[in-house]
This record gives sequence, C-alpha cells and structure tokens, in this order.
Amino acid sequence: MTILTRRLARLALLIIAPLALAACGINTIPTQEERAKAQWAEVQNQYQRRADLVPNLVATVKGYAAQESNVLIAVTQARAGALQVKSDASITTDPAAFQKYAAAQNSLSLALAPMRVLQENYPDLKSNENFMALQSQLEGTENRIAIARRDYNEAVRDFNTTLRTFPQVIWASTVHSGSKRMELFQATAGAQSAPSVDFAPGSPPPSK
Repeated sequence: MTILTRRLARLALLIIAPLALAACGINTIPTQEERAKAQWAEVQNQYQRRADLVPNLVATVKGYAAQESNVLIAVTQARAGALQVKSDASITTDPAAFQKYAAAQNSLSLALAPMRVLQENYPDLKSNENFMALQSQLEGTENRIAIARRDYNEAVRDFNTTLRTFPQVIWASTVHSGSKRMELFQATAGAQSAPSVDFAPGSPPPSK
C-alpha cells in the first residue's frame, strides 16, 4: 500500500507541476514575445510592399515630369537606403539598430511626400491610369504601415510590461533571461503636419 501511495503521489506531482507553472505565468513571456515578433514581421512586410511600389511609380512619373529629377533621385536614394539597413527581428532589442531602421523608413516617407501631389502640377498624370493606380496602392500601403506599427507597439508594450511585473519578473530573470525588452516606434517630429513641397522652379509642365 505504501508503494502504491508513493506512485500515486509521483503521478499527481507530474500532473500538478505543469499546471502550477502555467498558472504562475511561466509561458506568458515567450507567448507575448512571439506575438511581438509576428507583429514585427508584418511591419517588415508592409515596408517591403511600399519599397516594391517605388520603381514603377518613379518610372511612370519620369515619363510626365522628367524635370523633377530632384524628387525622383531623392525617392530612389531613400528607397535604396531603406532596403540596405538591417531589418530582422534582432534589431527590435537593439536601440541603435532599431532607430537606424526607423530613420531610414522615415526618410523614404518624406521623399515620397512630393509624389503624392505631383498630379496637381502635372494634370496629365491625373489621366494616367497606371500612375493613379500606383498612388492608390501607395496610400493603401501607408495606411497598412500605420496599422502594422500600431499593432507592433501594442504587442511590445504588453511584452515589456510583462518583463517587469510579478510574477513574470521572476521568470524574466531566470528561465527566460534571454528575453530582452523590445523597442517601440516613436512618432517623428512633424509627422502630423502636411509636407512642404517645392517643385523645380521655372520648369513648366511638358506640353503634350
């Protein structure tokens, strides 16, 4: 009877121990970390989608407003810069790398600002179906980028808070000591203001 009791006690321990660990939040950190990483992947996806639109947009504009070379060159260079910076999930825990990535993407956003109002100076662009379709896709992508960044920030705030609160803080310093706080996107200065656009002076729109 003693042997049977011991076996039952061991079996009960094997069943209860995992439940007890789950109840005290040992799995919360990795679960929230994976969610934050998944949201980061969506941010990358939307920024890549925007970058993929740029070459066709530049090529289309060049056919109608070639004299706006300063705008086209700035967009092309900003796109190249955005694609060159490191963007894998490891940068989310590296403040310098994260800021470099965010700055490169913000530079492309600023460079693209004049492209959104080019049709006001070049009415022929308004009648170009390809240009208007690309503009619509770009606007849609910018909206998706904003949503992806918001969702990423929310996931990261939850994760970072978990690392500092009881009882998860115990696991953060022991079992999950490799999990580090992740960086947040910050609103850039002037992000809420309309961009100031200065097209090439003295260059009339081409007559067609």
